[in-house]
Amino acid sequence: MNRLRWFLSIFLLVLSHVIYASEPITFDNTYAAKLYGFNIEVTSRLTAQGSGLYEFYFDANAALGRVTETSKFKWDSKDNYAIPQEYNYKRSGVGKNRNLQLAFDWNANQVSNSEKKTQIPLEPGKKIQDSLSYQVQLHQDLVAGKKKFSYFITNGKKVREYKFEIDGEEVLDTPLGKVNSVRVKRVQTSDERETYAWFAKDFQYLLVRLQQEENGSAYTIYISKASINGKAIDHF
Repeated sequence: MNRLRWFLSIFLLVLSHVIYASEPITFDNTYAAKLYGFNIEVTSRLTAQGSGLYEFYFDANAALGRVTETSKFKWDSKDNYAIPQEYNYKRSGVGKNRNLQLAFDWNANQVSNSEKKTQIPLEPGKKIQDSLSYQVQLHQDLVAGKKKFSYFITNGKKVREYKFEIDGEEVLDTPLGKVNSVRVKRVQTSDERETYAWFAKDFQYLLVRLQQEENGSAYTIYISKASINGKAIDHF
């Protein structure tokens, strides 16, 4: 009986991961940061649009300017990966204003760049991501138990490979309290810049901190408000 109970427990745990990874969680989070003395508020939101469609919205707003990104993608629940459909980037007040739209045509295996008025080919089988959708893919791969991650990402001009790996675990202090986290590091050939992301292990691998280190200085954003699948998180 004990052996049967143990087997059923393991089976349910594995099954929960299969179900859990079958489609992305939705969230509505707010992060706070400071850059060059300016306070920055960051909004990160993933919403389900129905029929397997999702929209990922990112907005960084400060006195010195604003950056807004939106990714619309289909989720392939069979193979568990995001298929980008449209990506938008808008920047104002920071350097030169910019407005970019990328449209993915998977029948022709190409992406159109509205800024350059060009199309670039997308190699079939590479599961190309845009600059936002790969973050959803990384999250789902974390849930699935992967330790190393590699993604091909296009900015509408070329395709680059981004590599990540789990760098350790850490109990992290956040404005919402202490949280058990997994630390993920971007693997780069250059030592000039290092990027780390912390994900809450007990809260469906919610992103709770992001940090970039370069030339002896660090830029960090912390989570200040969170909601998962429509349910607010008041305290970790």
